[in-house]
Amino acid sequence: MHELVEVAVITEASWGIGKELALALVRRGIAVAGIARAPFQAEGVLSITADIRQPEDVARGFDEIRERLGTPTILVNNAEIYPDRDILDETPASFMDTVQFNLGGAFNCCHEVLPAMVASGSGRIINVVTFADVSPAPLAAGYSVSKGALRILTRALVADLGDRFPGIVVTDWVPGTHQPRKGIPDGVDPVQAAEWGATLALMRQPEMNGRVFLRDREHQIQRSLKGRVKDRVLGRGRVRIRL
Repeated sequence: MHELVEVAVITEASWGIGKELALALVRRGIAVAGIARAPFQAEGVLSITADIRQPEDVARGFDEIRERLGTPTILVNNAEIYPDRDILDETPASFMDTVQFNLGGAFNCCHEVLPAMVASGSGRIINVVTFADVSPAPLAAGYSVSKGALRILTRALVADLGDRFPGIVVTDWVPGTHQPRKGIPDGVDPVQAAEWGATLALMRQPEMNGRVFLRDREHQIQRSLKGRVKDRVLGRGRVRIRL
């Protein structure tokens, strides 16, 4: 039996959590490619310049990754844009550009990795999301809509693939607002968040499929007292996964 050769692809790997996550996976012995809109340098990381909004650009980037590192087994859709724009200042073009980057870019990358994952029956996809769709902030309509839709994309992937290919594990991860982000001085340390993300990326138990992780642990929706009692009676309770 051949040992699995792990090849990870991280989008928006030129700075912040994306860059630190790429470096954390390199330290764990994983071959890593980072995709960004401009060339960047990170020790041990293959830098791929591509606009993830463009399917042709993404295809070219993944061809280079496959040629130089091998077939990707891990994909972390970390890339996002967050334009500060009032809804009255949005245009159809500006709104859809945000959606195309945050949501379309993730789909384009999934489209590139899924055929090989299906063929091998194994793979790992993490979509880096937020709860912006639950409580949208002002000046963030395009961001909130696109990140909420990315959470739906995760569920759609699980719906289509989960029963037939349980070895392809897809989860959401909310690393928390990181430093520096929009002037917030006390966000999550990107180095710490990257360690959580690296651990999560290397976990591929089928029962994790579709779950949401907040920082370093699984996030579960708070159920009513009646629901919790029913779960306990039926033996459906489970311990949250910690990273």
